[in-house]
Amino acid sequence: MRDPYDVLGVPRSAQEADIKKAYRKLAKALHPDRNPDDPKAREKFSELTNAYEILGDDAKRKQFDRGEIDAEGKPRFTGFEGFAHGGGPGAGAGFGAGRGAGFEGFNFGFEPGGGGFRARTGPGGFDPGDIFADLFSGGGQRTTRQAKRPAGEDVAGEVTVSLADAAKGTKARVTLPSGKDVEVTVPAGVTDGKVIRLKGQGQASPWGGAAGDFLLTVRVRPDRRFAVEGKDLRLRLPLRLDEAVLGAKVRVPTLEGAVEVSIPAYSSSGRTLRLRGKGLPAPEGAGDLLVTVEVVLPPEKDSELEALMKRWAEVQTFDPRKDL
Repeated sequence: MRDPYDVLGVPRSAQEADIKKAYRKLAKALHPDRNPDDPKAREKFSELTNAYEILGDDAKRKQFDRGEIDAEGKPRFTGFEGFAHGGGPGAGAGFGAGRGAGFEGFNFGFEPGGGGFRARTGPGGFDPGDIFADLFSGGGQRTTRQAKRPAGEDVAGEVTVSLADAAKGTKARVTLPSGKDVEVTVPAGVTDGKVIRLKGQGQASPWGGAAGDFLLTVRVRPDRRFAVEGKDLRLRLPLRLDEAVLGAKVRVPTLEGAVEVSIPAYSSSGRTLRLRGKGLPAPEGAGDLLVTVEVVLPPEKDSELEALMKRWAEVQTFDPRKDL
C-alpha cells in the first residue's frame, strides 16, 4: 500500500479539514460509478478509502506518524535481529535477549499450561507479550471502529422579510434541496444577514454519511420610512410651518402602528424626539424610535403665507446665521 499522505495528495502537516476536502474531491473523481471503463477503478477507490480511514481518524493518524502501524493500518515490527536462542530452567524453547536487539532484559518463552508465547520480564515492568502473541496468532489486531464517513455538502439559501416581520418574528416558507417545502420560524429581532441552520436538510452524502445542513440567510427588506441604526430606528417627520411654530399633536408611524406625539412649539428642522422602546427588540431591551422633524413648505405658491412672511420680516431681528 502507498503512503496515505501520497494517496490523498496532502502534506504531513495537513489539517483535518484539508484531509477531508482532499478525500471528497478524489472520491468524486475516482468513484467506480464515474469510471466504468477503468478496470482498476475499484482498486484505486479502495486505496483512497483505506488512506482516509487512517488519516481521517486522529488516533490512527498519530499511530501511523509514529510508525506504529503501516499504510494498511497493521502494526509494524522491525524483526528479531540480535535475539539468540536461550532461556532458563522451565523456559521451554524460548528466546534470550542478545546484543543490539533493543529488548535487553526481556526473557521470551512459551508459558506452560497453554499460556502461549509471552514476554516474562521487561524493562520497567513492561510486558509486550500481548503484541507478540498477536503477531504469532495471525498478523496483528486492527480496530473495528470505522473512520467517520464524510457528510454531504451544506446548501445555502435566502429568505427576505419585512422590517416589521423581522422585529416581531414571522414564519417563512422555503424549498429545501430535496424539493420539499417547509415552514421556517424567523425569530423576533432577527437582523439582516443572520443565518438559520437547518440541521441535516442539505445535500445528501454520496459516501453514506450524514446529510449536510441548509444554511438559510435572512435578508431584511429596507423600509422607506425607517432607517436602522443598531437596535434604534430613525424617522424623518415632515411638519407644516404652523405646526413647527405653534406646536401640534401629530400621528407618527411605528413598527407596531401609529401613535400620537406632541410636537413642542418652535421646533426647528433637525430637532429629534425620542420614543423609548419603539425601536427593534433586543435581549438587553428594545431600542428607541428617533423622530427628527423637518419643516416643509407647501409645493404651490400661497399668497397669504407670503404676505404674512413679508410683514414678519419687516420687524424681525432674529439672525439664524449669526454664529457662522
